[in-house]
Amino acid sequence: MPEKHRCTWCKGDPLYEKYHDEEWGVLVYDDNKLFEFLILETFQAGLSWITVLRKRENFRKAFDDFNYKTIANYNQDKIDTLLQDSGIIRNRLKVNATISNARAFIEIQEEFGSFAKYIWGFVDGKPIKNTFKCLNDIPANTLLSDSISKDLKKRGFKFVGTTVVYAHMQATGMVNDHTINCFRYNEV
Repeated sequence: MPEKHRCTWCKGDPLYEKYHDEEWGVLVYDDNKLFEFLILETFQAGLSWITVLRKRENFRKAFDDFNYKTIANYNQDKIDTLLQDSGIIRNRLKVNATISNARAFIEIQEEFGSFAKYIWGFVDGKPIKNTFKCLNDIPANTLLSDSISKDLKKRGFKFVGTTVVYAHMQATGMVNDHTINCFRYNEV
C-alpha cells in the first residue's frame, strides 16, 4: 500500500502525523474546542507545536479539561499549583493569560452568542482554501490574522499575536494550509 503524501512539517513523528491526519485544518465550530486550541496556541508562543502537542493531555488535566468557565474563576492557589506542574509549560505570564483569556472568551460569547460566531465572522463562516505547493510558501501571518489579533487584544486577550492567531486559524480550519499535494488538502 503506497504511503500517503502529507505536509512535510509533520513527517517522522507518529503523534505529529496523527494530529495532521485527524485534526489540523478540520473545521471547528464548537466553543469548547476553539478555546482548547486557543489556549494551546498561546502556550506554544515561542516554542514548537510538537512540544505543546506532547503535553496536551497534561494541559487537559491541569486546566480542568479546558473548561473556560472554571478557568475564569481560578485563584492564586490554583495558579501556584499550575506553576508547580512539570507536565505543562510553567510560564506565569501564559498561565495568567489563560485565566484572563477565559474571561474575555465568555464576554465574547455574551456579545455574539458564541465564540464560534465571533471568530468565524472574520471569514464569513467559510474557510479560506489556499493553494500552497510547499511549506516555505505558507505564511506565518496574514493581514486577516493581524486584524483578528488586534481585535482580540482590544477585547482583553493576551498572547494572541498575529502568528498565534494564524496558527489558530490553521488548526481550526478557518484556513486550509495543507499543501496541494497533501492527501488532506481536499478532505478538509
